[in-house]
Amino acid sequence: MEYKIPLFKLNFDESEEFAVIETIRSKWISTGPKCEELEEQFARMLNVKHAVSLSNCTDSLHLAFRILNVSDGDEVICPSLTFAATVNAIRYVNAVPVFCDIKSFENININPDKIEQLITSKTKAIIVVHFAGFPCDMDKIKEIANKYKLKIIEDACHGPMSEHKGKKLGSIGDIGCFSFFSNKNISTGEGGMIVTNNSKFEPRIRLLRSHGMTSLSYQRAQGHATSYDIIELGYNFRMDDIRASIALSQLKKLQNDLESRQKVRAYYLKQLSKLENIIIPFSDNKEFVSNYIFPIVLKNSTSFKRDTIRNKLHEAGIQTSVHYPAVHRFSIYKTFKIGLPVTEYVSDNEITLPMYGSLSTDEIDYICSVLNSILENVQ
Repeated sequence: MEYKIPLFKLNFDESEEFAVIETIRSKWISTGPKCEELEEQFARMLNVKHAVSLSNCTDSLHLAFRILNVSDGDEVICPSLTFAATVNAIRYVNAVPVFCDIKSFENININPDKIEQLITSKTKAIIVVHFAGFPCDMDKIKEIANKYKLKIIEDACHGPMSEHKGKKLGSIGDIGCFSFFSNKNISTGEGGMIVTNNSKFEPRIRLLRSHGMTSLSYQRAQGHATSYDIIELGYNFRMDDIRASIALSQLKKLQNDLESRQKVRAYYLKQLSKLENIIIPFSDNKEFVSNYIFPIVLKNSTSFKRDTIRNKLHEAGIQTSVHYPAVHRFSIYKTFKIGLPVTEYVSDNEITLPMYGSLSTDEIDYICSVLNSILENVQ
């Protein structure tokens, strides 16, 4: 089905095409100078010491746990309202996910008060997800982590350039992870970045990113090394220069795109405030954020009612999504039994509306009008 108003629009034009052509003509398309340039620019953008490009954000999360020495039997406190990769990465290192509820229908980020209640002698780390690009309560989470000597991983794949009290998300914990998946604010198809201010972590990240090899092909081609050793069991988590060149083009557009998204969100808030049957999470946020997606939560609803409303929106040509099916309900995680009432309600009753920088006021008016009409008629 082709939607009148899609959920997301790719922010590509000739600049991405030219970037790819330039890289192909350079005769170097695997990990090389474009990846290095991207890493340097990304680190400056976030004001962090180190950024390492990777093949996707899932690999970033996986490496984060490896770097922080999270392993067999260690417990990691995590949200369930996230994409499965956040939790899957915990299992990659044979650690145990301990699911934590979110704060409220108005703030659908992990609840710091619940975090402290879940800490045991086996707890090694906390992973936070900045939902839709809105910051978790990092002051309180850092206070808890310091109190119990825990590590913090920020899954910031929704939040490039989002801020918490003047600091960029991803730069506040021990390690930050970003995604360049096709529908993200920075799009390369597949791709990711891991960032840290810990200079001891960076060399090992680079080592594990490429099979545990002491030098890369590009370094050898440039005469910086003639041989290599393998000193640790690593992975093939490298990004290639073709995708890095696309990311560099995307970075040039990012600030303007985020500012456009701020205006889109402001107009949405104005129009949707007239609707009594929905909650808009993070509506009181005053900080600069990426506005990766626009979630709403239905009041006094059920999953059946939510799905009926989504179907009617689709019939009107408006594409929507759900962020997210709760991870702890997936078959693979049912052994980690826990009650998460707020998460479960939001997972059953959240609708993600279209969000992109070029979304017009007329389109938002149409979305809000159709949604209001549906809400008045669906019981």
